[in-house]
Amino acid sequence: MINNKKTASIIMQSNNFSRLFLVSIFFSFCGIASAQSDHILWFKQPADFFEECLVLGNGKMGATVFGGVDSDKIYLNDITLWSGEPVNANMNPEAYKNLPAIREALKNENYKLAEELNKKIQGKNSEAYQPLGTMEINNHNSGKVSNYHRELDISNAVSKVTYEVDGVKFTREYFVSAPDQIMVIKLTSSQKGALNFDINSSSLLKYKTEVKDNQLAMNGVAPIYDHPGYQTVPSFLLEKERGTRFTTLMKIKNTDGTIVSSDTSLGLKNGTEALIYVSIATSFNGFDKNPATQGLNDKAIALKNLNKAFAKSFDKLKQSHISDYQKFYNRVALNLGKTEAPNLPTDERLLRYADGKEDKNLEILYFNFGRYLLISSSRTLGVPANLQGLWNPYLHAPWRSNYTMNINLEENYWLAENTNLSEMHKPLLSFIKNLSVTGKISAKTFYGVNKGWSASHNSDIWAMSNPVGVFGKEEPMWACWNTAGAWLSTHIWQHYVFTQDKNYLKKEGYPIMKGASEFFLGWMITDKNSYLITSPSTSPENKYSTPDGFVGATMYGGTADLAMIRECFDKTIKASKVLNIDAEFRLKLEIAMSKLYPYQIGKKGNLQEWYFDWNDEDPKHRHQSHLFGLFPGEQITPEKTPDLAQACKKTLEIKGDETTGWSKGWRINLWARLWDGNRAYKMYRELLKYVDPDGKKTETPRRGGGTYPNLFDAHPPFQIDGNFGGAAAVAEMLVQSNENEIRLLPALPDAWDNGSVKGICARGGFEISMEWNAKTLKKLTVFSKKGGKTTLVSGNSKKAITLKKGKKLEINW
Repeated sequence: MINNKKTASIIMQSNNFSRLFLVSIFFSFCGIASAQSDHILWFKQPADFFEECLVLGNGKMGATVFGGVDSDKIYLNDITLWSGEPVNANMNPEAYKNLPAIREALKNENYKLAEELNKKIQGKNSEAYQPLGTMEINNHNSGKVSNYHRELDISNAVSKVTYEVDGVKFTREYFVSAPDQIMVIKLTSSQKGALNFDINSSSLLKYKTEVKDNQLAMNGVAPIYDHPGYQTVPSFLLEKERGTRFTTLMKIKNTDGTIVSSDTSLGLKNGTEALIYVSIATSFNGFDKNPATQGLNDKAIALKNLNKAFAKSFDKLKQSHISDYQKFYNRVALNLGKTEAPNLPTDERLLRYADGKEDKNLEILYFNFGRYLLISSSRTLGVPANLQGLWNPYLHAPWRSNYTMNINLEENYWLAENTNLSEMHKPLLSFIKNLSVTGKISAKTFYGVNKGWSASHNSDIWAMSNPVGVFGKEEPMWACWNTAGAWLSTHIWQHYVFTQDKNYLKKEGYPIMKGASEFFLGWMITDKNSYLITSPSTSPENKYSTPDGFVGATMYGGTADLAMIRECFDKTIKASKVLNIDAEFRLKLEIAMSKLYPYQIGKKGNLQEWYFDWNDEDPKHRHQSHLFGLFPGEQITPEKTPDLAQACKKTLEIKGDETTGWSKGWRINLWARLWDGNRAYKMYRELLKYVDPDGKKTETPRRGGGTYPNLFDAHPPFQIDGNFGGAAAVAEMLVQSNENEIRLLPALPDAWDNGSVKGICARGGFEISMEWNAKTLKKLTVFSKKGGKTTLVSGNSKKAITLKKGKKLEINW
């Protein structure tokens, strides 16, 4: 209960309650002059490398802007442009027949044989996310350049470039609109008639360009992969009736000057102000439809969007874009108190921060940037943000920029619910539904399970669900993992428990969760002690070392498998109770859960990753999949399972803090769940460690996991999951919740002793705004979206509350 010495004024209010309290929270530090912005990235020079560019997106169309003076290069992407076509899920119809031999080898502890036999349960590798093209704006102004400035304002999703040439100021303003499905670039000069430029477009894919009626068109086709391993460069098969088509249309609207053109370019001569409209579309029409023969009319869609936008003024397009974007972005505001950081460009700011200097607004900027990236890359149903989110310039992107489902895809969405971006979760949730279709075939043909669905290590836009490995050519340590369905199904429950959308749970969510659980009921076997285990099993991308010296990945009863299955069963049970259905099936799951091989604590005090207390080949391995039950799962907590929590802590101490960017993002969340705010903060600072752009030559290169100059996460190379994981961790340090309680400031570091936050979401359909001082909660507002009860926890104080739908509770703690 609240300490009797504290006064708690509690006011029940309607949804239209005056926002004075939230305003007081948000502006409680208004008197502090902040030299550094928490919402603007800026630079004193154009980008030379991809990792220095500024990115824009509307959830489907992406733009990567270099901001050059003589030539401004812009990479264009469409999130639906992938190689390939609908997957043949029945690619290896008798793979499951190899299971008895693998299980027999494991039973006999012949791990070397099991490792080789496990390769027989493999299929093809994923398709690849493709670069659509490159747009160039070539400026014809010679002279001395001065006062260059390039920025991205993530509070309105608008980028700007300004510079002067011999005293004439030139400005370019860029945004990618979701309401109008268009990219708009506004070019102006301070001197009448000084604007002279041309634009062209090209692609790494097969394409052709045409200029007609003052409109530049680029049409092309994505390839069909000839499926090699991930370590070899793929070859492309171009066939007339196969592959996704794409269209790019560009048009200039001028206020003065003359529009000029050639066979491959458009331009403006002697102008003062102009707009460039860019419209793109693809023929992708769903994961199960041939994009060549059943595809959408990309040319017609691109033209329709272009014509509609062209008829609108720049101000109207911009206003509509900002209004749409801010309805998501403005839901959350974070303030961490006073900062003494000087006003520096973002790259210099990162370098200063890497030296241990204070920059609270950089820490806020990184959090805000994560939310910006999710809004910008995740608004297309069935097509979630991939390894690079939306922004890929490479024909052969690292790991094909695919969906890697043993951590990376899921980490992309850790911030969706708790940072108040639930709508951005829907592309993943609808993708999981697609996986459950192809996954039914994979479950039968690869694993001999006739009920439910399975998914594995990799996928793509076609919802490929088979284990990868090029039919036996690649390593089981990553290729043969099949527990993605368990992990992904928990996202369905999280969406429900944050939103309380029972209709979604009933109509879409629960059947998918049930299917995932059905697969694992059919997949698991009993060990010699009658515990349920998986066999064969791997722990994502890690290897064990047996006492006799064999190093391998294939074994049985891996901790990660069982942690994910335990979470999957638990959430499916809870969902069936919420909906009051499937009591008989629920009982099966409850019985199975009671028989799962339990967590084991090893001789070093660590949480065992393997069935036996074996050593890791690499004790500091980047994956920590066996800690799933601590985060993102909810099985292990310092309060309810202190011994297991301590074993997780020991595991993290053994692994250390130096790792890849995405892994740092995960470990920050794990330390937050252990309620160790200072260790979480230490790793958050290390996630923001400056990393040189790929390909940049320096005398003292800065490499490793961290952050590139444009705030992109460095694996390296660039992977967007670290951005999302790091942003999610900030929210996790401030608020943690389950179906029954909301824990406030559970992992607040000393460095954030004063601050405020508005709009963080908690499970149960609640929204939290609060202010703290000297690491002590001072003011709190709780808003209930659907009505319900919970228990608020702050330190040793607890307060049970019940709120009706649309009501708020204000507490002076």
